[in-house]
Amino acid sequence: MFHKIKSVVPLSDYRLSVQFSEGITKIYDISPLFERISIFKALKVTQGLFADVSVDVGGHGIVWNDEIDLSCDELWENGKEIETPFDGLMSFGDASELWGLNESTLRKAIAYGKLKNGIDVCKFGKQWVVSAEAMQREYGQNGRRI
Repeated sequence: MFHKIKSVVPLSDYRLSVQFSEGITKIYDISPLFERISIFKALKVTQGLFADVSVDVGGHGIVWNDEIDLSCDELWENGKEIETPFDGLMSFGDASELWGLNESTLRKAIAYGKLKNGIDVCKFGKQWVVSAEAMQREYGQNGRRI
């Protein structure tokens, strides 16, 4: 399965908090890479470089500069999942992409009572969010009807 990165935040001790579009957050420790891959030493010795991390275009990985990056697969497979108050929540856009649906399908599901406002979905400002649990219940695991 392909994992898309929504955000990355640098933490102390060369760790990263990485939020994925599935509503899962993982902590990735970059320090083991300092010894295995020489280019990553620059993150330790260059003042402020580690904090300059960002999500690459499309969410397929993270980047510091033109030479230092990590793939979403590396972060997913070797990061340690943590619990946050936002676990399992995703935007309609992310849910639509993951399940291969149109956002209007999700809005209609609310109107018809298939997804319950305040239980399965909630609107924050102009943005709707949906729980992964509700998506799996109604549309199957990762878009495949169970």
